[in-house]
Amino acid sequence: MRGSRPLFVLGAAVVALAGCSNPIVTTKETSEQTAPPVAATTSARPSNDKLVNAFDFYTRTDDVRSGYYFASPSGSWRCVIVPRTWAGCQSSSGTGRIGVTGAPDTVTDADGQSAAPNSIVVGTQEDPQFASLPAEQFKQPSGTPKTLPFNKILAAAGFRCNISQQTGISCMSEQTGKGFTFSTTGASWQYTDVP
Repeated sequence: MRGSRPLFVLGAAVVALAGCSNPIVTTKETSEQTAPPVAATTSARPSNDKLVNAFDFYTRTDDVRSGYYFASPSGSWRCVIVPRTWAGCQSSSGTGRIGVTGAPDTVTDADGQSAAPNSIVVGTQEDPQFASLPAEQFKQPSGTPKTLPFNKILAAAGFRCNISQQTGISCMSEQTGKGFTFSTTGASWQYTDVP
């Protein structure tokens, strides 16, 4: 039939194109495949070869200052994962505004006062947000924080963070999937995985 031939050709072309993007080689005829294999969709998860050893970033001095501390490759940002509590970043200068385009003029600090935002954070169960936090919360208690290399992932204590030259710094709560991605040019309220 004339009407069914274009649909068959289009359907075969779609199956053939799907087969080209599928990394799994099959010996079945392409006309027998009705859906791509499940393995083709699992590549969205981060691979273990991008994880750094979290132990290398951990510093414990007391219950308040224990955490996974890291710095950006440029040295402009310092970040921390506070186990099962929050993850966030602050300018290395630790003073003044955060320096991210689009940040609000003020936020409410821990004392309920209006203050300039100097940090970006995500809690275990909370939404990501700009915040005003003391600089010492981002300073490693002893020594210099280790640099987290570009396109590597620090996964520790319920959080995941990475740094990409294309998108900036990104962190998320592994419990909720909520997170942030930011650079000096702006922030978005979602985690961006490394390429």
